Amino acid sequence: MSITIRNAVLAEAPDTRLDLAITNGRIAAVGTNLTPAEEDIDLGGRLIVPGFVETHIHLDKACILDRCTICRGDIQEAIQQVASVKAGFTEDDVYRRASDTLAKSVARGTMRMRTHVEIDPVIGLRGFHGVRRAIADYKWAMDAEICVFPQEGLLNNPGTDALLRQALEEGAEVLGAAPYVDTDSKGQIDWTFDTAREFDVDIDMHLDFGSDTSMMDVDHVCRRTEEYGWGGRVTIGHVTKFSYLPRAQLAMLAKRLADCGVAVTVLPSTDLFLMGRDHDHAVPRGVVPAHELLTYGVNCSLSTNNVMNPFTPYGDCSLVRMANLYANIAQIGVAEQMAECMAMITNRSAKLLNLPDYGLEVGRPADFVALDAFSPASAVAEIAQPIMGYKRGRRSFTHPLPQLHRP
Repeated sequence: MSITIRNAVLAEAPDTRLDLAITNGRIAAVGTNLTPAEEDIDLGGRLIVPGFVETHIHLDKACILDRCTICRGDIQEAIQQVASVKAGFTEDDVYRRASDTLAKSVARGTMRMRTHVEIDPVIGLRGFHGVRRAIADYKWAMDAEICVFPQEGLLNNPGTDALLRQALEEGAEVLGAAPYVDTDSKGQIDWTFDTAREFDVDIDMHLDFGSDTSMMDVDHVCRRTEEYGWGGRVTIGHVTKFSYLPRAQLAMLAKRLADCGVAVTVLPSTDLFLMGRDHDHAVPRGVVPAHELLTYGVNCSLSTNNVMNPFTPYGDCSLVRMANLYANIAQIGVAEQMAECMAMITNRSAKLLNLPDYGLEVGRPADFVALDAFSPASAVAEIAQPIMGYKRGRRSFTHPLPQLHRP
């Protein structure tokens, strides 16, 4: 079926109304006054963006809040709570919860995803296999890749390394790490780079989570990135310690990250929930100022991380809401910076995942979301409702505009 989307506003041209022609699942033309097609949709000047990109989410442990207890609300308790119930996960259980989370993500406009999946001797590959089944079922609406990682340690958790290698052999696309939970954080980082080079995969690490800036692993990651020639293929997430650095020190670190090609994923909801638990007043936010890192050339994304579990006991899989939450935390009020928040869930996230076929350009897959907003900044400011989405030229979801029933 051929489709024409009329009177749309694109993020890169907010003052111009354009039409998109879609044929055989791809964008055939972008311009004005395009020829009507079999399906003709007038957006009335509303915003369309390429499908949202979720760079960091945990499908395998989503929606387990009813199995856990939150008392302290810190990272150690969250890891312990998940560890206590993880042994009871079955492949079918993971599949069902991952499927439910994917459905919510699709309905809110996400079309590309990197999900982190825990691998260790307790869960084995059950989580990996369950998530992979769910991803296969949602291929019609979502392109997703799996990053396998050792949430409970690698060098201090015998057998985990072999399981991670097995998952990579079975098709996991990215290798992750969590050095701060290991007895030898640098040893875990070194193993990760060695193994990533062996399998020729990208790296995505949970890194420098906490508030003590006297102990940080980021410099070691930067050195290894340069030594292995892995620039543009390394992402570090959370890095809450960055938020405790003085501005001058943060600027130096940002330049280092930009020079060696290490990207940063900021996870506003989780980091805001977990950080600052040791304060009873003047509580720090613990969320890295991604918009400041951008000014030094660091590529950044905003992402969900967890949904309804001890790490984050809420969430609706809306990346627009996550962008708005970040803007609130970072006290952003300038339209240009608000628009960058939208970029950090679309174009910048796509760059982080090294997606070669992303964007609203002729020849690219017709993956896009229409929002009830008229600019990127207003979409973030108002948490605009996605009203429809197309994946490879096929309608994947619809949210009709609300109607007021006046007396």
